[in-house]
Amino acid sequence: MAIHDQLHQQTITLPVARPVIGIVMRLSAMAVLAIMFALVKIAGAKGVHVAESVFWRQLTGLPVALAWLWWHGDLATIRTSRPFAHALRMLLGISAMVLNFSAMLLLPMAEATTFGFAAQIIATILAALLLGEPTGRYRWGAVLLGFAGVLIALQPGGHSVNLWGAVIALLGATATAAVIIQIRQMTQTEAAGAIVFWFSLTSMIPLGIAQYFFGSAHSTEAWLAIAGLSIAGAVGQILLTASLRHASVATIMTIDYSMLIWSALAGFLIFAEIPDNSVWVGAPVIITAGLIIAWREQVLARKRIKGEAEYPVG
Repeated sequence: MAIHDQLHQQTITLPVARPVIGIVMRLSAMAVLAIMFALVKIAGAKGVHVAESVFWRQLTGLPVALAWLWWHGDLATIRTSRPFAHALRMLLGISAMVLNFSAMLLLPMAEATTFGFAAQIIATILAALLLGEPTGRYRWGAVLLGFAGVLIALQPGGHSVNLWGAVIALLGATATAAVIIQIRQMTQTEAAGAIVFWFSLTSMIPLGIAQYFFGSAHSTEAWLAIAGLSIAGAVGQILLTASLRHASVATIMTIDYSMLIWSALAGFLIFAEIPDNSVWVGAPVIITAGLIIAWREQVLARKRIKGEAEYPVG
């Protein structure tokens, strides 16, 4: 879930250089995004509607995306011949952001982050069902393992987890998985710059309408929280993009799971949240499943690049 902001950035393919710098940037990005989500919770407590938080987050991200593309000479990549694909990507992306922000308001930060990790697992199922992507015993096994982790974190029969919040978080993970699938299809014809730019721009239409209905006057503290989450989101976006200019996705994808540490730390220090033991047991299971899926995809990708006539389906 917390990685939704950078999913579209993972389509960038550039020469790998100085991977240590990329790893440090990725760690910093996860910490900054944890700060953003903490500020989302603070803003919510001050009466800021989740639609407002998403609006200001996206509004701040638009000039940042343009500046980044201009700085790297990629402005020409925003040309597109697939407006409907970008419209669908926008609808899925906004849905994911609203659900993920809402989950942060309803759950302790560590719990919301844990359920968000299910996105990669759900994406594997959607790829098999919707795209007909070959999926073998390794990835199906990882899917089962991942959902076992979700059940552990949910504590069936227990009473410590906010069930409604968990449902929202899992719906957010499902929407994020749909974004992954949509982008996977779009990158066959669209440049990363176009995906980034058009998502930021088109999202202003529904979010602007939502802002008209849900926007309201706020206290100075609330506006400071809104400003902080918007800036943190923009800085996180820059760090995520920059990390992929220094290190490959395969090198840094495991770093994204450090989000759980930052979320737990922010939740404890700011909101005095202490995650239940079930979260600490379920989270490693979900993370392990995600890593198995990522590892298997990398293995198959290398085999395809080598042009092997036959290779396992996964």
